[in-house]
Amino acid sequence: MGALQITMGVIGVLVSVVAWSVFVSGVLRQVRIIRLGQPDSTRNGPFWPRLRTLIKEFAAHTRMNKFRHVGPWHWLVMWGFLLGSLALFEAYGEVFVPHFAWPIIGHWAPWQLLLELLGLGTVLGGVALAIIRQLNHPRRADRQSRFAGSNFKHAYFVEAVVIIEGLGILGVKAFKISSGIEDPALWTSFVTQPLAAILPTSTAAVSVMALLKLLSGMIWLLVVGRTLTMGVAWHRFSAFFNIYFKREDDGGVALGALKPMMSGGKPLDFEEADPEKDVFGAGKVEDFTWKGWLDFSTCTECGRCQSQCPAWNTGKPLSPKLVITQLRDHAYAKAPYLLAGGKKDVTGEEVGLTGDNPYAGIDVLALAEAERPLVGTGDGDGGGGVIDPDVLWSCTTCGACVEQCPVDIEHVDHIVDMRRYQVMIESNFPSELNGMFKNLENKGNPWGQNARDRLAWTEDLDFEVPVFDGELGDAEYLFWVGCAGAFEDRAKKTTRAVAELLHIAGVKYTVLGPEETCTGDPARRAGNEFVFQMLAQQNVEVLNSVFEGVEQSKRKIVVTCAHCFNTLANEYPELGGTYEVVHHTQLLNRLVREKRLTPVAPIAQDVTYHDPCYLGRHNKVYEAPRELVGASGASLREMPRHADRSMCCGAGGARMWMEERIGKRINVERVDEALGTAPSKIATGCPFCRVMLTDGVTARQNEGKAAENVEVVDVAQLLLSAVKRGQPVAAGVSASATGGEAEADGRADLPTDEVGTGTVQPDEDK
Repeated sequence: MGALQITMGVIGVLVSVVAWSVFVSGVLRQVRIIRLGQPDSTRNGPFWPRLRTLIKEFAAHTRMNKFRHVGPWHWLVMWGFLLGSLALFEAYGEVFVPHFAWPIIGHWAPWQLLLELLGLGTVLGGVALAIIRQLNHPRRADRQSRFAGSNFKHAYFVEAVVIIEGLGILGVKAFKISSGIEDPALWTSFVTQPLAAILPTSTAAVSVMALLKLLSGMIWLLVVGRTLTMGVAWHRFSAFFNIYFKREDDGGVALGALKPMMSGGKPLDFEEADPEKDVFGAGKVEDFTWKGWLDFSTCTECGRCQSQCPAWNTGKPLSPKLVITQLRDHAYAKAPYLLAGGKKDVTGEEVGLTGDNPYAGIDVLALAEAERPLVGTGDGDGGGGVIDPDVLWSCTTCGACVEQCPVDIEHVDHIVDMRRYQVMIESNFPSELNGMFKNLENKGNPWGQNARDRLAWTEDLDFEVPVFDGELGDAEYLFWVGCAGAFEDRAKKTTRAVAELLHIAGVKYTVLGPEETCTGDPARRAGNEFVFQMLAQQNVEVLNSVFEGVEQSKRKIVVTCAHCFNTLANEYPELGGTYEVVHHTQLLNRLVREKRLTPVAPIAQDVTYHDPCYLGRHNKVYEAPRELVGASGASLREMPRHADRSMCCGAGGARMWMEERIGKRINVERVDEALGTAPSKIATGCPFCRVMLTDGVTARQNEGKAAENVEVVDVAQLLLSAVKRGQPVAAGVSASATGGEAEADGRADLPTDEVGTGTVQPDEDK
């Protein structure tokens, strides 16, 4: 041990003491900050299923590999960081004593091979990620970069440290070999041994490379410990906890059912709730749960969510990534005020800090941040809102962001929580929703139609549709028609087609008719939890009375609307309504497989299928509708974005009842993609999607950008057409009533500017 080694060793130790102190202090402060969120006891267990999910996701990189060109490189960097920590700690000995190695394993061949792979993999992975970041730089036009809005300085710092760490591992090993300290087998040192052949003999160089390896890690700890908002670095630690504490303990992503409204860690009871004490959604950053704060802290700014977002891709101000990072920056900037005990009541008055000088010792920047509203325009008090209203209301809740996030951030739940506060406390929401909310409260459907008209779709059918009369009888299924299926002209065709196919297959079913009301989906996605609860509880009461005396496994409901399907299957169990809910595409596909429905005249046409978000991403139903398209004889042409990466039609999140005023219309963007497959028909399995896509096709036809024969249909209509093609229409029955693929006169669906649908808008909103 010479003077050089002692000097370098002392430097390394002194820097390490400071670095580790700063880092540990940062960890403790971050934990204190995350605990500022509301309690949430739903994340506590069960332990083993959550642990299995954690191990699977990080070890196999199951979610990271959704971007296959990135996943392998990140996998190398991750293991380089985890196992490379052993090489980092080994550097403390190597700086002082170049011959130092870990006892027992230090000269073991497998350890030598592992070091080789870690060093090489870390360098290659770090360089590859930096290249990927450059190739996807925001200099690319038209929002093509998923890194737009990400902090490049933070990212390049982390990637540089990764590369230097890898070079340090390889450098130490190569100089040990060149100096005769080690003589490993070539198969364990296939890079460092050839490198050592051209390096000089120098034990001092071993210590220098060890110090380089050590200092790069310590500088990283220093910078990260002082920069708690560096998500691209902190996710190395927080991602493990974020994955473990994800909403679904079975490993599923936070889609399907929305997170219930919580206050004090318990579901909110509207009958006993007190706006003065209880939390209604998220009106302040401290209203989010601690898991929300952990989400904010874990975001790596990779932009995968942004790249998939239909709002971002059509010029809207919403980026799921930027929503999370803006909430993170606001939360950490406001944290000193909250940690000091600061708290405001619903009127904005300070109630947490008292005394002659309550704000003494609190950073003025934190006090300024505490004055900012969570949602508001840029010209508001305190520098404007953290989240702009246009950002909040651009979300279609399609779930593409949640589906793609590699660290399981729950964007949709956070966005809806902010909507809940805006609707229920602030009464601040898009004016178009007024009519929808009133119609839901007064008429039980968003169209404002009379309940007695819920059976109008049955008119002109050549068979009787059974209506529930107090006895379920031998009915196997309750056919939940839905508001769209009962009142919207295009959706009625789907309803008729499904009813006729069930009739042909001999399936016993019944409908509720006037007893049916909206499931509450549009109200809940718009943030009006009170109206949702009112409608849902009413429906659960009706459904439980219908299935009274029927064993749980035989309480079957078939639905044609993807939104009704999701709500009945995933959200009603929380309210005491547990049923076996199937989508009509699933049931019809089963009937085809059982030969109870036999297509006799194949449709020799090219069809592209649009995955409804609430059928596909939210509920993972992808194959059944595609198999039905194939069963009808049509040739399926997939769009570039399909299945779990399918693009939204633009109707979800209650946007069916809101006007699109910013950027390109989402439905037109989706139609353009569909038309790119040169289809004769665009098929879907949701009435909302059908309305939006029909309007998009009509717009393109009016512009001469789409053939006049292209039309939008439900997969049930394709199947019915194949089953009935060539059969004469019964006397006295209108051809349109059969629910076939098109009207008898060949006309496709009429656009909504010709035949009104949905809530009537005030003139100023048109």
